Amino acid sequence: MAESPRIVSAMESADQNWIPINDTARIFASHAETLSAKLLETARSGWWLNGLNVRAFAESFSTYLGVRHVLPVANGTDALELAMRALMLSRRPKGREVVTVANAGGYTVTACRQAGLTPTFIDIDGSSQLADAEALLAALGHETAMVVVTHLYGGVVDVPALRQEMDGAGYSGVPIIEDCAQAHGAWCDGRRVGAFGDLAAFSFYPTKNLGAMGDAGAIATSDDELYALVSQLHQYGWSKKYRVSVPGGRNSRMDELQAATLCVLLPHLDDYNRRRIAILSNYRQAASGDLQFLGDATGTVAHLAVALSPRRDALRQYMSDRKIATEIHYPVLDCDQLGWAGLPQKIGPLGLARARRSVEQIVTLPCFPLMTDEEIERVLDALEAWGKQ
Repeated sequence: MAESPRIVSAMESADQNWIPINDTARIFASHAETLSAKLLETARSGWWLNGLNVRAFAESFSTYLGVRHVLPVANGTDALELAMRALMLSRRPKGREVVTVANAGGYTVTACRQAGLTPTFIDIDGSSQLADAEALLAALGHETAMVVVTHLYGGVVDVPALRQEMDGAGYSGVPIIEDCAQAHGAWCDGRRVGAFGDLAAFSFYPTKNLGAMGDAGAIATSDDELYALVSQLHQYGWSKKYRVSVPGGRNSRMDELQAATLCVLLPHLDDYNRRRIAILSNYRQAASGDLQFLGDATGTVAHLAVALSPRRDALRQYMSDRKIATEIHYPVLDCDQLGWAGLPQKIGPLGLARARRSVEQIVTLPCFPLMTDEEIERVLDALEAWGKQ
């Protein structure tokens, strides 16, 4: 939702031998004829908002996810905020706390701050970097308004199992928002993520598994009441034009050019995900020694190839020497961000030990569907050589 679209450094742009973390120009090149025709048709139509492309994408994506409703919005962070506002209006919880992880890049926290809610941070499972269910359950209380589960790096939180545990612990009334910004097309329990929570938020930032040519997002739900609320909230709170019926509304619309792009790329999402998964699986097999890629290939769509290394800085230099880009997603826990110092927040009762240990070790390697076979082999050779040091 906020990394640089191409993530190409000055050195990389001057040297074509560099392997970037991502390169969105390859997406356009691969679909240049279809995208060019669709975008030109949309531009010539003069209908650039609230038109046929947005409606077509909403219908196609809702069918793909297996939900009744998809509302296209301006970006993924807006999707989270509007989902939170809708739940506060609909469920009217007594508390104002949002239980979430601290290692997910700050987007949920940004939405919390905008909606006037307070984040309560919980620890993660070290091997997957996803929310730890025990820590989440321990953090629930009478002040909990909702839970946000982040399918981070393309991994999948088992939301049905979590829902069952929350219900069993007496929190059946606490709603769940799925943050699916990094998990388009992922499966759990025979259904795609985005179909389990009360609401789900998607980002279509250019580097996502399904990306637009700029900022774009969506809210998914099968709850008719919540869909009606977010539909009002994303356009000023209107019930009809110029008639504000609910508070907290704003202007958050996906434009027709972004929707047109997504309509072209959605049919390729599953093939691209399979390519990502294959790349990550090969990396996992090639890694050895003190370098460990997260989890296993089951249940992931490999949005990012993230590993843990106690020698991260040395590994990054090693890869840089071989003209292989690396990145850190993310270098600062949300609870430690300087700009939020002094603002209301809580740490769950089980603390953040694993999250704090992991933030010093995580590293991202290139993993995107239009990597060439030669680029993949170069990364694999580097991983094998690193493991022998």
